[in-house]
Amino acid sequence: MFRRQLLGAGAVALALPAIARAQGSWPSQPLRLIVPFAAGGPTDIPARLFAERMGEFLPNRVVVENRTGAGVVVGTDVVAKAPKDGLTLLYTTVAHASLRPLFPRLPFDPVADFTPVALVGVIPMIITVNKDFAAQNLQELQARLKESSGGLDYASSGNGGALHLATELMLRRMGARGNHVPYRGTAAAMPDVLNGTIPIIVDVATSAVPFIKRGETRALAVMDDRRLPQLPDVPTTAEAGFSDLIAYTWHMVLAPAGTPAEVIQAANAAFNRAAAQDVVQQRLGDLAMRLISDSTPTSSANWLREETTKWEGLIREANIRVD
Repeated sequence: MFRRQLLGAGAVALALPAIARAQGSWPSQPLRLIVPFAAGGPTDIPARLFAERMGEFLPNRVVVENRTGAGVVVGTDVVAKAPKDGLTLLYTTVAHASLRPLFPRLPFDPVADFTPVALVGVIPMIITVNKDFAAQNLQELQARLKESSGGLDYASSGNGGALHLATELMLRRMGARGNHVPYRGTAAAMPDVLNGTIPIIVDVATSAVPFIKRGETRALAVMDDRRLPQLPDVPTTAEAGFSDLIAYTWHMVLAPAGTPAEVIQAANAAFNRAAAQDVVQQRLGDLAMRLISDSTPTSSANWLREETTKWEGLIREANIRVD
């Protein structure tokens, strides 16, 4: 951690002169961090924390704007069409990687119209079941899924959402099938999971962990290659024999394509420095987010490209559509 903090501080020290040289392309107005999700939600909370902390390392005040509508399309479009001056950035999630096949008439290209700034954190998905469900591990779940003639029901927070896609990935890696029961959000789905009407839900760790710790649901595996600190006894999918069954919701910052490279580098350094701070590590660690304080624009672009290929391929293969 100390080494990462030093690296972050050094990166910012190198980046700030670049900002000073680029005053013509980066004016002194506040930097707008567009969040295409509702205020107070699991994406908005980290965005506001970053906005608060990274203002220490940039010559601009950072303000969060929630621009919702049509999933994440409205807020994302705001950034796609914003001036290329570094004053408007997008704080988004894995939803960005599934936009093209789910919304074929987008007013922007999720890849060509954006430049990645920083991958700031990942939150793994957790495969959970009703507390009385018979399967105790992934192998038993796989067997139950395969032996069920009609397929077992599974809940999600909505058609085409991250929970739906992660569960579909699980089914395909297991060579099994299930019956998708979409709800309007995780909160709406959980009562039926708790009472056993729906036996399975793959959920984001942030919302899954409290139910698991209270014994209201059971975790079969964390969809990651490392264990979750909040659930040290729960194996990873890799440990359970499914090394290719990995799924996160991740948080990434994007800028309009064509934003000057030195501005991208400066913003990247500010996000990395904020991510390395103890207060950010603690507060977002409590939300089960693993902070990444050494990302680069290049590594972020590689991540986005890989995730886009993965989820777009799954959506097309499974013929998933948004009604």
